[in-house]
Amino acid sequence: MGGREIQSREHKLSMALVDQAGTYVRRMVAHEAQGWGDQAQAQSRLEARYGISFWALDKLRTGRAKTIEAGLFARVRSAYLDLCQRQVDRLQHEIAIEKAIGGNDSLEDLEREAARLAAKIAAAREARKVRMG
Repeated sequence: MGGREIQSREHKLSMALVDQAGTYVRRMVAHEAQGWGDQAQAQSRLEARYGISFWALDKLRTGRAKTIEAGLFARVRSAYLDLCQRQVDRLQHEIAIEKAIGGNDSLEDLEREAARLAAKIAAAREARKVRMG
């Protein structure tokens, strides 16, 4: 395998990571934004919460990033998993409230699904720790 082929593969992998990180950031900003035109403020809140610079988030969100360092990708992915966990936690809380209000309504399926999602997120975080550690 020649040097150009290796460089081409590395470039494709790098671009795939940039694309994935951009997807994570766009989803986080969309979730954090409180309406049209709130992207900059949402990015500022994400910067404060996760320690990822505003401009790194902006370049990833808008597709202007051409490369991404492994450490930044790991932080973006970790932040995205945290957002997912927060959403599952909210869902579990809502289910608990509905069960308390509705008595014995059949919400077990929702509870199981929320627990399954929480377990998948925890497994993804643990797998990352094992790879990094």
